[in-house]
Amino acid sequence: MHWLDDLISGKPADTRAIIDHDGTAITFGALNAAIDAAADAMRTHGVQPGDRVLVVAENCALLAAAFLAAMRLRAWCVPLNARVTAPELDAIRADAGPRLTLFTDVASTAADTHATRLGAVTGPKVLGHPLRLQADPAAQAETVQDSPETQVAALVYTSGSTGAPKGVMLSHASLMFNAQVMAQARNFAPDDVILLALPCTHIMALSTALLAGLSAGATVRLMARFSVDGMLDALAEGGSVVTGVPAMFDQILRRTETGEAALVAPRLRMVGSGGAPLDPALKARIEAQFGLPLNNGYGLTEAGPGVASTVFGPRRTDGSIGYVYPDCEARIDDAGTDGVGELQFRGPGVMLGYYHNPQASAEAMTADGFLRTGDLARIDPDGALHLVGRSKELIIRSGFNVYPPEVEAALMACPGVLQAAVAGRAIAGNEEVLAFVTTDGSTDAAAIAAHLRNRLAAYKQPQHIIVVPSMPLTSAGKLHKPALVAQFAPPG
Repeated sequence: MHWLDDLISGKPADTRAIIDHDGTAITFGALNAAIDAAADAMRTHGVQPGDRVLVVAENCALLAAAFLAAMRLRAWCVPLNARVTAPELDAIRADAGPRLTLFTDVASTAADTHATRLGAVTGPKVLGHPLRLQADPAAQAETVQDSPETQVAALVYTSGSTGAPKGVMLSHASLMFNAQVMAQARNFAPDDVILLALPCTHIMALSTALLAGLSAGATVRLMARFSVDGMLDALAEGGSVVTGVPAMFDQILRRTETGEAALVAPRLRMVGSGGAPLDPALKARIEAQFGLPLNNGYGLTEAGPGVASTVFGPRRTDGSIGYVYPDCEARIDDAGTDGVGELQFRGPGVMLGYYHNPQASAEAMTADGFLRTGDLARIDPDGALHLVGRSKELIIRSGFNVYPPEVEAALMACPGVLQAAVAGRAIAGNEEVLAFVTTDGSTDAAAIAAHLRNRLAAYKQPQHIIVVPSMPLTSAGKLHKPALVAQFAPPG
């Protein structure tokens, strides 16, 4: 297994590696020089092996250069979405203890705001732009390991939607495994242009798109933020692979299905979804609009992130998350009569643990080395995995299990419903089912409830159906259910 700083070794120096957020083309030779320059700047500011380098960023070539520069120094990179709030950034800085914080203000006004607040100084130029840096000489380095399997490469913080964010320690081997498996499974090649609007500060985009693309010698086109117009332009200009979350595709469909915008994609050969549950009805619409199969996948930060993908098996028309990654194992723990139980996973991508949190690290793993995902799933006889829901999101209504994705699928089948999210809420001696929907204006809560009565058992039917103007999203583009409940739920 190789170190991550070997990722672009041997790539032709004059071939294109990245199309930056502003359209600038960067060759592998220029990227390699930028990595060297960023590493020199880090050394000048005291970074040594085992130190943490926090990169507050939105998608740009500087983020890629800074990440790989940290790898060359055997430092840990802590990628963080610049769209976090000041308190969120401060909490992660306090936990990670970075020797150096770097801000990609060239591509992000949010990063610039954080840099100014924290008193960042101007450093040397990398890729033609001065770095914004803030150093902490009191930071303490961690012990350096001599193996890619045990040396931490990235410290990636979970979203914290169910509690305080935890720093997931991922090794060089974990990220290299995920990058190379995805590059091979998707047949990434030097003539590919991978469109990447998902934030590379999150593990899905970082390892299975950015690092995977670079490892294959492909071009990665980085967009600082997703917009429908920006994605449509990139597709028309030759994008060959696009991966997104369901909410991103939903926004594209709203424009293209109505004829408001045209979908022109002369070189597109692959479309993929991940990061959130995929409704089969939305999958069918995406496939119809793009004229291609939609690959679905599942992972989590603690697995670096790959667990399963439909690219490893025959084409599916359902909402399956596909088949487990090569050289990995999945099993269902404590399955009920319906075959549903907690999904557990073992493989080369699994984390080394949570930083500064040995108790949580121990609780996340079984005695025989399986990661407890916290997700409920079942496995078909042919090995296909189906997510049923989060164990922490399971709703127990009058003694019956209610799985939010099942209710969400029924809601999405209602005429006029555009998006749906289901959450549980404790009431006296029971739990109730809350359904949140956005609509096209042609339906209302009463009509939706009538539609569900013939499609769901009584105990699965929502006690409240709330039509909302829009769905709150996390910085990664995922639906933020706690915010939905907090903002729109009726009094209990």
